[in-house]
Amino acid sequence: MFDTEVSVSILSADPLCFGEEIKRVEASGAEMIHYDVMDGVFVRNITFGMPLLSSMKGKTKCILDVHLMIADPLKYIDDFVNAGADIITFHVESESDISETIQAIRRNGVNAAISVKPDTPAEAVFPYINDVDMVLVMTVEPGFGGQKFMDMSDKIRTIRKYADENRMADIPLDIQVDGGIDDKTAPVVKKAGANILVSGSYLFRAENMEDAVRKLKDD
Repeated sequence: MFDTEVSVSILSADPLCFGEEIKRVEASGAEMIHYDVMDGVFVRNITFGMPLLSSMKGKTKCILDVHLMIADPLKYIDDFVNAGADIITFHVESESDISETIQAIRRNGVNAAISVKPDTPAEAVFPYINDVDMVLVMTVEPGFGGQKFMDMSDKIRTIRKYADENRMADIPLDIQVDGGIDDKTAPVVKKAGANILVSGSYLFRAENMEDAVRKLKDD
């Protein structure tokens, strides 16, 4: 039904060599660059903001896949759109009104996505299944890279089934997974219904990133 796509998390990249690392991602065959934004409030870590994203705009053919792990995403939607985001994902557990935040993203012509933490039930995304382009299922607790994979297969299957039965849009819902994705866990989430895989540590530690991306995509 879906071709598997890969979104490479630059949270695991060498921060002193972002230019070279982005070229490496492009050469790997991955479709997206996953850009994690953390504010030290919604999660304990602090990462990237608008300036780095803006410096990447127009300098890569990869889709800029922005994941907002911040307390008040609605406040910053316009800023991240202007900085170059192609997709903006925010958490249903954030403080912002979910519908208003989705509308703010869509008004700017950017793909909208919502994310759920491991402890958040699949049902939390059901009311918005016709309003978003993608649902991101976290397979680790958000905040830090390199964590151990948590099997969210039941949640992925539940969301896929609900979307298939209730989504009115012509384009099927993308389901993305993020956290501990490698060549061993990728088949698990793909079998459950995920079609976009976020991977960081596994890819940047690989001797050959292109081969590692291919392994994630292989059936």
